[in-house]
Amino acid sequence: MTARDPADRYQVAVIGAGLAGAATAWELARRGISTALVEAYRPGHRQGSSHGSSQLYARSSADSLYVELSGQAEACWLELEADAGTRLRHRTGALDFGARRDPVRLAARLGAAGVPHELLAAEEAAERWPQLRFDPGPVLYHPDGGWLDPDATVAACVGRAVAHGAELRTGVRVARIEQLRSGEVALRGPGLDAAPVRAELVVVAAGAWLPELGLPVRLPPLTVTQQQVFHFRRREQPGPRPGWPVFVHRGEQQVLGLPSGADGGTDGVLGAFKLSLLDDGRVTTAGTRSGVVDPASRQAVSGYVRQRLPELDPEPFAAATSLRTSTPGGDFVLDRAGSLVIVSPCSGHGGKYAPLIGRLTADLVLGKAEAPARFALPASNSGATARLRP
Repeated sequence: MTARDPADRYQVAVIGAGLAGAATAWELARRGISTALVEAYRPGHRQGSSHGSSQLYARSSADSLYVELSGQAEACWLELEADAGTRLRHRTGALDFGARRDPVRLAARLGAAGVPHELLAAEEAAERWPQLRFDPGPVLYHPDGGWLDPDATVAACVGRAVAHGAELRTGVRVARIEQLRSGEVALRGPGLDAAPVRAELVVVAAGAWLPELGLPVRLPPLTVTQQQVFHFRRREQPGPRPGWPVFVHRGEQQVLGLPSGADGGTDGVLGAFKLSLLDDGRVTTAGTRSGVVDPASRQAVSGYVRQRLPELDPEPFAAATSLRTSTPGGDFVLDRAGSLVIVSPCSGHGGKYAPLIGRLTADLVLGKAEAPARFALPASNSGATARLRP
């Protein structure tokens, strides 16, 4: 490991302590790379995408690449949970249904990857999960699905990164990245101009702020939207009831449902459930998002609960917003141009791959492996690839 000198020089600086940046810092630090993790707010803040106590964790995808990556991510999650000594994921089983979700195709992808699953008739699914109302047609169930805790995951990655030797710098906003004659890269901005962080390589994991950084590389088109989630109380039911699986329903409405986790317990509600309309994002930017919940969306999701989820109180007791960054095809961005590594595991499904993204990014930084070709920056980016000095 290269010793850090008093001028705040590191081998790698990571911008952003969300899921991707925190996992990358953890992976680099445990490999003995001197690392600075720079965050404009504090880890776990509510301004971006990597917050809250529950996000979908499932292996179902119509794209075989992401099914394969979800298998690789499983091993990385186990390593992170072992290193942190804490549980970060909760398996409840996952359901996919609705004609626009195409459960038959999803089942074929899972089967090709050897992932346990069942393809049920709607009547069978309704008998097993009477708390849900299904569309006619097949329903996919895979038992390994569930939800992950983003807040706990970020805290675990940051905590273990620091324990492995990384330095965390919070309240520091990067306004520009400067290439120095020495070959190093300097991070500058409020709180940094007098004493910039210098590094051989910089990992940019800035989430929704990525399009606003003015990087000297061409990015793919990125769209930032403000998403909304709503939390609902469960009605008391007599007798034993089956557990609630997570679900994705793409029919006339497109809805994600999963347990609220700790976010649903602030007013004493136990076992609350949260819903998000998947096609309800409002285009915005990280700097201009309103953070205001749309009353029309609240009304729409309440109507869905009345129609589809009779065991929930249809009036949400809490709501929140977050940001999503998406590429046109739904792929991630993970590539290197010179001294910069750009990381955007986005499009609404990056969280479940977080520790794998950390590993892929660290391999890219160290020149040990390339990321999947589909994650590459536009071909017009050129220039020599910098290497870490021994």
